[in-house]
Amino acid sequence: MRARAARIGRQIGRRIQELRTARAFTQEELAERAGISVSFVSMIERAERIPHVVTLGALAEALGVSLSDLLSGC
Repeated sequence: MRARAARIGRQIGRRIQELRTARAFTQEELAERAGISVSFVSMIERAERIPHVVTLGALAEALGVSLSDLLSGC
């Protein structure tokens, strides 16, 4: 179970970083748009933390994608 959660965390982090860089957002800009801290964005992208679904929704909105699109491939 832990290995699966770690794999999902890595996939989510990569997807968020991919979408962020495609939009030329810094971690600071994404954090501000999503209403979370820069350190939390960094931890998510490095798969050190797996965000709650509410936070995922805020990140999706900040990135201009649906939650489904954010999680595609995860």
